[in-house]
Amino acid sequence: MLNREDLLELTRRMTPKRNCFTRIAGGYMGAEGYIDDSFNVHFQKLKADETGKMLQIMKTIPFSETNKNLKVHPFPAEGRAGKLRQLLTALIQCELKNDALLDTLYELIGEKYKAAGDYAILVCQGNYDIPLKGSDKERQDESEEVYRFLILAVCPQIGSYEPGEPEWGFLYPSFSDRSEDRERIAVYRRDAGRSHPELMELLGESD
Repeated sequence: MLNREDLLELTRRMTPKRNCFTRIAGGYMGAEGYIDDSFNVHFQKLKADETGKMLQIMKTIPFSETNKNLKVHPFPAEGRAGKLRQLLTALIQCELKNDALLDTLYELIGEKYKAAGDYAILVCQGNYDIPLKGSDKERQDESEEVYRFLILAVCPQIGSYEPGEPEWGFLYPSFSDRSEDRERIAVYRRDAGRSHPELMELLGESD
C-alpha cells in the first residue's frame, strides 16, 4: 500500500520554486505507435508557461488518489519486466541524457499501447534529498538519502504536439516509507476502472 503523506511530501517538490526535476524528455507518437518527433532538455530551460504545464502533468501521477488511481505493483527483475526495469534504471543513472535509451522506451510502449489517436510519452527524472524526521515527526535539516526517480506519463495529444491530461503512467522506483523501493513500481490510471492490460504486460503482469 502507498502512503498518501509520503507522496504529498514528494509533490511539494514539484513547483516552479521548489522543483526536484533535473531533465524532461518526450516522444510524440502516432496512433500506430511510431515516433513522430522527440525532445530532451534540462528542465530549467523550459519556458515559464511550459514549466507550469509540464509540472502539472507530472504532478498528476503522485498526487492522484492513492491506492485507487495510483497503485503499487511488484516489478520483477526477470523476463520482459526485468528488461524494462534495467532500462529505467539506466535512464535514472544517466539522468535521461541517452537518447537511444529513450527511443527504446518509447518504442516498447508504442508496440503495446492501444491508442485512440496521437499521443505523447513524457518522462521526467528527479532527485529528492529526503530530510530526516525526528521521533516527533518534525523535519530536520540533515539527510541520509537522495531519492532518484522517474515519472512517466502517457498523454493524448489535444493539439499539434500538445499533451493533455495523462491517461496512464508510473513512478519508479516506488516511494515507500520515505525511501525508494526498487522492487515495486507505482502505476497510475486516469480511469481506475480501465486496467490497460497491454501496458501492464510490460511490467510483468496481465492485471
